[in-house]
Amino acid sequence: MASQSQVLVEEKSSVRILTLNRPKRLNALSFQMISRLLQLFLAFEEDPSVKLVILKGNGRAFCAGGDVAAVVRDIEQGNWRLGANFFSDEYMLNYVMATYSKAQVSILNGIVMGGGAGVSIHGRFRIATENTVFAMPETALGLFPDVGASYFLSRLPGFFGEYVGLTGARLDGAEMLACGLATHFVPSTRLTALEADLCRVGSNDPTFASTILNAYTQHPRLKQQSAYHRLDVIDRCFSRRTVEEIISALEREAAQEADGWISATIQALKKASPASLKISLRSIREGRLQGVGQCLIREYRMVCHVMKGEISKDFVEGCRAILVDKDKNPKWEPRRLEDMKDSMVEQYFERVEEEEEWEDLKLPPRNNLPALAIAKL
Repeated sequence: MASQSQVLVEEKSSVRILTLNRPKRLNALSFQMISRLLQLFLAFEEDPSVKLVILKGNGRAFCAGGDVAAVVRDIEQGNWRLGANFFSDEYMLNYVMATYSKAQVSILNGIVMGGGAGVSIHGRFRIATENTVFAMPETALGLFPDVGASYFLSRLPGFFGEYVGLTGARLDGAEMLACGLATHFVPSTRLTALEADLCRVGSNDPTFASTILNAYTQHPRLKQQSAYHRLDVIDRCFSRRTVEEIISALEREAAQEADGWISATIQALKKASPASLKISLRSIREGRLQGVGQCLIREYRMVCHVMKGEISKDFVEGCRAILVDKDKNPKWEPRRLEDMKDSMVEQYFERVEEEEEWEDLKLPPRNNLPALAIAKL
């Protein structure tokens, strides 16, 4: 079966190693991969002989996101509901991982974006390396940081989550460790030895895996130009109530000192979809006060509105400009932030009104509290 070859399974005593295996597509999650991962994670949870699950990617990416090009094809053929099935299964997988009773170790040796963050950050252990590149680039695609990102971004120190989510900024492994998105940093040359040691874990107790990981972990220095050194500026600007106020605050900072990082941040915001920026900011702000399940249910409503395209068609246009034609020149509609009214933003957060019966995301009852621990450093 194709879906099985897209997710390779190794059994090592009481450990299961899952490898995402679409290297030419940077392990972008297909519908088949998501379904297979969900099936495997649920089966491993029920199997008392499985104590630990390791998830990694084949090639230079862990996972560059969900295969949204397939979703856009469905929308263009007038069938956004097929896309809705993709997202409902993906969010279900995110929820199972967030509430998993066994330890999940994700080895993020390479690109981790969008849906790739969804299948790793919710798990207990996230291992970054010197090759890790993390981003939530959705606002440039006419989407919003989903896969439970409104839960995990809103729990980063200060307003760093708003910065990462709105600008699509790329973080390296050291920055992921500093802000708590990664739990450990291990040089890539030591991953084979680490994996061999993890395969000796014979207990469900996560302290066993934790002890092994702690023995391998390093504390790399942040690069001098790291955005994480700018937390004071980020907090001053990204704490503002609206996207317009965030941009104005950044422009005031830029007027006081010539700073390449600030101007690049302003540029990223000005290139992104105005509709996406506004719904993303509200989503992350609401996420601060919600559990992971509530975040995923709300994000599912939002993504269904995005796919229906009644308020804005920016998702299809963003995918055309960035992924299909690659002209990098999307024609956003509405074009300006001020044209994206509060009443339009509000619609994304309401139930989807459909002639046929549309249902909110139904998450299964789970016994475990979310595993996510973001270190408040």
